[in-house]
Amino acid sequence: MNENLKQLKVSAIENGTVIDHIPAGAVFQVIRILKLDKFDDMVLFGTNLESKKYGTKGIIKVSNKYFSPEDINKIALVAPHASIIEISDYGVTAKKIVEIPDKVKGIVKCFNPNCVTNHEQLSTKFDVVDKEEIRLKCNYCEKITVKNNMEFR
Repeated sequence: MNENLKQLKVSAIENGTVIDHIPAGAVFQVIRILKLDKFDDMVLFGTNLESKKYGTKGIIKVSNKYFSPEDINKIALVAPHASIIEISDYGVTAKKIVEIPDKVKGIVKCFNPNCVTNHEQLSTKFDVVDKEEIRLKCNYCEKITVKNNMEFR
């Protein structure tokens, strides 16, 4: 097969953010937690794309949007090897690999239904006790919330 035919062409964005190296199975979760399904500008995404490093990957391009540190922490919790590429005038202005924070505040709901944070107007606070498996320990009830049980606020 002609190598030129294997290339996937996706239009470049003038200004905005590209989230690359998302695990293929996490693309829709990233879209949901960032509320990109309700975003009014262009959002392009691909999933199950070939990746030399990971086998398959996903990518999301968002026009005219730059993400807050809180949003980047959300991405890190579901896509710990993702890279964030900021674009301005069609050029890369910043590129960084997400980092799982040591503490997570106010963005994840505690898995324990009896936790005080699920009954009162308290912001959740967690210590990240395992960055490989993504395990969060609640500062209030001390229960562990694992990656598969995470609900984002």
